[in-house]
Amino acid sequence: MRFGHYSDDTMPEGYFPTELADLYKLNSHGYRCPEWSPMPDGKKNVVVLGCSHTFGQGLAENEHWAYHLSKHNTQRLRYWNLGQPGASGDRIVRILYACERTIDPKIVIVCWPDYSRRERLEKYSINLAGSDSKLKHENEETDLQNFLKNVFFVEKYAEYNNAKTFHCFAQTSYGEHIPELQTLKVETLANCWPYWDRISPMPETHTASKARDGDHYGIEHHNRFAKLFLDKFRNKLK
Repeated sequence: MRFGHYSDDTMPEGYFPTELADLYKLNSHGYRCPEWSPMPDGKKNVVVLGCSHTFGQGLAENEHWAYHLSKHNTQRLRYWNLGQPGASGDRIVRILYACERTIDPKIVIVCWPDYSRRERLEKYSINLAGSDSKLKHENEETDLQNFLKNVFFVEKYAEYNNAKTFHCFAQTSYGEHIPELQTLKVETLANCWPYWDRISPMPETHTASKARDGDHYGIEHHNRFAKLFLDKFRNKLK
């Protein structure tokens, strides 16, 4: 099925980050995962959705959090990193629905980007950051409602396809708005390093570890974030 930019069997073409391109092993569609056609048999498919932080921009194949996550329960689970640089919640939902007939995920993990982002669908899809002039009429409430709309579509997909969902956040946590879902509510990729815990207060300021591009979060963030995610959800990822 396909209407406009939405499909249930044709994935949107990925955005290829040309900087440090030698770090990335991409499939023919521009995603940092193996080819999905033909689909191997015998395991349950897990998709990991998000923006450049989940793609692992500026990091090698074995350094980003989705890679560390993919080492868990490999006897039963097969992981697909569908993170895309610049992705908004809108694009994440579009990718999820597009993989219904190609990957058929039974576990859906979303690492949500900043909720001020949008995807503008014209002849070609356009990623809009929160500062884009086309978003000048948006505000905190419309950002929140757009985020909740996208959460609804993820949850409805999971309900229809008998899949589990898990939610986490790249920079700012919006977990308080979805308390009934399986969510890493406090810790984000941004704030999880340097190490802190519930006993000692989260540091108000710290020097972030940086990836090779000097912009995205570095190895220490990704190691720690994957550990936090698995500490909470390990027994449910099966």
